[in-house]
Amino acid sequence: MSTLFLRTLRENPAEAEVPSHALLVRAGFIRRVGPGGYAWLPLGKRVLDKITTIVREEMAAVGAQEVHLPALVPAQAYERSGRWFADRDEIFRVTDHRGADYLLAPAHAELVALLVKELYASHKDYPVTLYQLQTAFRDEPRPRGGLLRAREFLTVQSWSFDLDDDGLAESYARHRAAYAAILAQLGLDHTIAASRGAAHTSASPVEGGHGSEEFLAPAPVGEQTYAVCSHCDYTAITEAVLTPAPPPGDPAAWPALTVHDTPETPTIESLVAVANDRKLGGRTDWTAADTLKNVVLKVTPPDGEPEVLVVGVPGDREVDLKRLAASLYPARVALFEAADFAVHPELVRGYIGPQAAVLAGAAGSPTPSKIRYLVDPRVVTGTSWLTGANEEGRHAVNVVAGRDFFPDGTIEAAEVRTGDPCPQCGDGQLTLRPGIGVGRIARLGDRLTGVFGLDALGPDGKPVRVTMGAYDLEVSRLVAAIAEQHHDDKGLVWPAAVAPAHVHIVAAGPRGGKDGGAGKDGSPTDKGGSTDHLTAALTLGADLSAAGMDVIVDDRPGLSVGVRLTDAELIGAPWIVVVGRRLAEGLVEVRERATGQAQDVPLGELVGRFRQWISDAAHSRP
Repeated sequence: MSTLFLRTLRENPAEAEVPSHALLVRAGFIRRVGPGGYAWLPLGKRVLDKITTIVREEMAAVGAQEVHLPALVPAQAYERSGRWFADRDEIFRVTDHRGADYLLAPAHAELVALLVKELYASHKDYPVTLYQLQTAFRDEPRPRGGLLRAREFLTVQSWSFDLDDDGLAESYARHRAAYAAILAQLGLDHTIAASRGAAHTSASPVEGGHGSEEFLAPAPVGEQTYAVCSHCDYTAITEAVLTPAPPPGDPAAWPALTVHDTPETPTIESLVAVANDRKLGGRTDWTAADTLKNVVLKVTPPDGEPEVLVVGVPGDREVDLKRLAASLYPARVALFEAADFAVHPELVRGYIGPQAAVLAGAAGSPTPSKIRYLVDPRVVTGTSWLTGANEEGRHAVNVVAGRDFFPDGTIEAAEVRTGDPCPQCGDGQLTLRPGIGVGRIARLGDRLTGVFGLDALGPDGKPVRVTMGAYDLEVSRLVAAIAEQHHDDKGLVWPAAVAPAHVHIVAAGPRGGKDGGAGKDGSPTDKGGSTDHLTAALTLGADLSAAGMDVIVDDRPGLSVGVRLTDAELIGAPWIVVVGRRLAEGLVEVRERATGQAQDVPLGELVGRFRQWISDAAHSRP
């Protein structure tokens, strides 16, 4: 450690919001260079390299071949796929001195598809799987959380090319198993959740893909929320959860629509209170679930002008913009603001109802509306609602779907909540949990190969459209995810497979020799151990290293044993060896970092013990 490029910190950096960010900086693994950008210091690079070694081994096992594509790429392929327009806010764009457009690639699916098209022509060339470990870029508007939300990150991207859907299903299954095996080797607890086919991540750059799934690392700081069923094996990110629709009813069974004065009721809570107080519709049992909230949005297609969309959801639910954005991708979505309402006076803010001609056409017959109106799946024909009357300070009762308004369709936009019914089995209830998104796999099918005309000449001489899968793991984010799951109040606690060192050795005997000194009462001080203890620590480190283990020896001069042990616990090697007072007896103390348990071990048994412990750790992965 006296020559290691390292400086540990006692205090959390001011910008750190999550444990992994604080600990990786304090322990000297990474260092902030700019917003969303980090330098990998020697200890951090060791962890990163160990992960990439595991990735390469598992990718080789599924027959994937490694390539390496440039990070700075021309825009043309991304314009053809639509990503240049759809992800315009997330792409770092560059113009060269000739005025040509380039981008720092968030992913390379387009380039790989073109590469395969250039080199492969016959059905005999397929199947083929290619992958790369490459730096990707994303223009995060609010980079935070250290490596969890960075603008520059290391990712493994893999792509399969097959001749039919059966081949794609096999490639998908192989990657699913390989990625699960990688995460298990890393000691990372993870879950696989159903995703949306139309999500836009580095793995799935274009709309499409049946059966897409997310790999999530459960953690309190996770930015992704997923739902699990209490009764069956259903697991899905909230953007992919489908809302079970109730059976439709008879619109004619309800009394006629009536309008009531409800001044100063722009919120659902105030409306419910007034409705019960005034017995609107002859009822005093109104709840927020009986109201229909209509939210106005501005939707901008990738290559078009903004459009107005109104979404109706039950009043006891908030609109989840992530779910809404996933439903409308590749269009961009934003809530209406005061300036937007000023341009559309027909939309009375706080009092919008779907029975307005601007939304639903003439009552009693579906006609094209001026503004698109979509509703939550719970809003089915024959359901009756308390909602706005499209006049300031007025609401309407018995506004019935299929009689008083006719939506243009349904949309998954309302929040998913714990306790909601499972859409798969119907018997269980959903529980929501936070997780860190670390990867995604998607069946792209012919969505991208169709754009580029990627065909193979079949055995009958006719072209066969190649089908494609895309699979992604964010490697640098994995470092942060492991740190989130493996830390305590003292510091990091690395799994043996990815730890910067298996063993951290601290000399802690009484001072003496050239490094020595004594206290005022003549007793030895504890500044780093005697020359004999330090020599023993270095010798032990060399022996363990020769036996194939990664070792850190704290030989820094002038530090107390307390500081050395504090740093050892902060850095987080799986085992800490203390060369202390029992050295003369041929014993050293071995502390297991994860449990804090300590035992004295004879020097002659250390190599064998560590070999066994490391092997045991490899076989006890989650």
